Amino acid sequence: MNKPSRRQGKTRRRPAFPIIAERFLSHVLHMKKWLKLAAAAFAVVVLVLAGTLIYLRTQSLPAASISQTSQMLDLHGNVIDTFHAGENRRSVPLSSISHYVVDATLAIEDRRFYEHRGFDMKGMARAVMVNVQSMSARQGASTLTQQLARNLYLTHERTWQRKLKEAMYTVQLEMNYSKDEILGMYLNQIYYGHGSYGIEAAAMMYFGKHASELTLAESAMLAGIPKGPKYYSPYLNMKAAKDRQLTILQAMLEGGSITAEQADAAYAEMLDFRPLGAGQQEGFAPYFRDYIRYVAVDKLGINEQLLNEGGITIHTTLDPAMQAVAEEVIAKGVPESSEQQAALVAIDPRSGYIKAMVGGRDYKKNQYNRVFASTRQPGSSFKAFLYLTALRSGYMTPVTRFKSEPTVFTYDEGRKTYEPSNYGDKYANDYIDMRKALASSDNIYAVNTIMTVGADAVIDTARKLGIDSPLQPVPSLALGASPVSPFEMASAFGTFAAGGVRVEPIAITRIEDRKGQVLYEASREAEQVISPAEAYVMTSLMQSVFEEGGTAHRVSSAIKRPVAGKTGTTPSDAWLVGYTPELATAVWVGYDKDRKLTVAEAYRAAPIFARFTEKALATVPPKMFPVPQGVVTVDVDPASGRLAAATCPDRRPETFLIGTEPKEVCGEPAADPSGTNGKEGSPKARRSWWDDFKRWWTD
Repeated sequence: MNKPSRRQGKTRRRPAFPIIAERFLSHVLHMKKWLKLAAAAFAVVVLVLAGTLIYLRTQSLPAASISQTSQMLDLHGNVIDTFHAGENRRSVPLSSISHYVVDATLAIEDRRFYEHRGFDMKGMARAVMVNVQSMSARQGASTLTQQLARNLYLTHERTWQRKLKEAMYTVQLEMNYSKDEILGMYLNQIYYGHGSYGIEAAAMMYFGKHASELTLAESAMLAGIPKGPKYYSPYLNMKAAKDRQLTILQAMLEGGSITAEQADAAYAEMLDFRPLGAGQQEGFAPYFRDYIRYVAVDKLGINEQLLNEGGITIHTTLDPAMQAVAEEVIAKGVPESSEQQAALVAIDPRSGYIKAMVGGRDYKKNQYNRVFASTRQPGSSFKAFLYLTALRSGYMTPVTRFKSEPTVFTYDEGRKTYEPSNYGDKYANDYIDMRKALASSDNIYAVNTIMTVGADAVIDTARKLGIDSPLQPVPSLALGASPVSPFEMASAFGTFAAGGVRVEPIAITRIEDRKGQVLYEASREAEQVISPAEAYVMTSLMQSVFEEGGTAHRVSSAIKRPVAGKTGTTPSDAWLVGYTPELATAVWVGYDKDRKLTVAEAYRAAPIFARFTEKALATVPPKMFPVPQGVVTVDVDPASGRLAAATCPDRRPETFLIGTEPKEVCGEPAADPSGTNGKEGSPKARRSWWDDFKRWWTD
């Protein structure tokens, strides 16, 4: 029997790989399928992401309705007021922000800001680990760009829809703006507490300085507030604020932006905080600030929303030094216990700039601006327009005489009578000329004058000089019976100071939008309404008010410079309106309600004017009023109004419009050694030493 060979009977082993392959083949094939699906899905995601980025690149960001605080500046560019609708916000370029603020903000809010593209993945991972370990949301992961997107375009609601929009806007911000631009926008809109948005507003509110001037200690303090404005406000919780400041200084030290010595010194520095609620120069020129708002909105047509939220800058004519003097002299000029009111307005007659304005004694109690009160009678201060009319009429000169005595005047074709009286019933009971009548404020002379030249002519003159208030063509107009505002009076008297040039008052010189583009720019509106000679003769006459016998002589010693003006007194009002070549000022005192002034109360206007004029012009050298062509000064006899010859017993220099000087001579001319029979040496041709001195001074 044949045995099977051993070779044939041996079982053959199957290869291992085919067995493994056979066992896992279905899995491999399945995995391959998933890999293909994953690759396809990845490609789709990449395409969707690319498409989304392209779409976001082409889309515009929504409009950010972020209001900005508007500013009012004085003549020297200092902020005197801000306008905002609940939010105090003022944007400045990044270059105008202290680098300490930038370093402190980045150190505590987004250390990798310049490295990521809007989303800090490392920061997110670190925040997740910290939060998991602490089992609480102790650390956030939002970048500055994310915070900016949320603050500019979204609410703070916690929804997936809001988070998705935030991510989209974050990407768009990074696409459309540089890192510096994003950082600048962030620092200009972040909330620093107490109504202040942006680092500039915060710097001004907390420390009274610009963002560019902040120190390391101040910057670290402010950088800590946005995390919790109520909790980290130094006004509300100084300990928490200092702890937060220390945290930020340590973060800056770790980031390498400061040294340990700087950190220690900053933390130890005693910060000088402004009182909470104290605005820029709080309470300074409040009546003027109200007037500026009125002019901007009601006269120039600036939209009120733009004023409150548009970040505009209003440049004004206010002189801060003069305004401070005005507020001081008003405060000291009336006893604190008195209910008497006062108002002052000062205008540069050359430019029309309103330099100072005080509308009352206590703005907090009463915001009514009496500078524009059109219910107050100017009294005898109105006589300046009366006598100017007389000089222009050709009927009268400074030596025209009327008798000062109780007189009954008839007018309206004899149907009506008017019986004025002098203050205190004091009369010269003799003939007086215009200079004496104006200096002593003689009412009889004034009414004689208006009866001579006509009330309509006086009204026409007043209109030329800028008096717009209603004026009644009656004899009492000569005594200032028609109400006129202090503002009108100061402006009109400025015409005399400017040599007959009427310059429209200006309070706002320029308005700029937030980008610095000019929205409005004032132009000087000037018109020669009376001749320089007429203005000068009136100035010469009104200088007598401050000389011996004048109604303002008692304050003349307080003014160390040439000054002209006119007092005015009614039972309820007292005025002094006057000017130098550089400044025209109207001062009024009285009561808001019908109440008569005592003699002492009526005397308060003149000292206020004198103190203000001297202090406001303390740095300005005294200057004579320039003598124009068309005037002549000759010696006259005060008693007769004639030219005063050498033998005339009494004489004084008097200024006339050329050609109106007197022709008749008092006394005999002196012998003429030149043999010219007195032609060149006559009183008419000879100039007085005073006239020569004035011409020498002004040349």
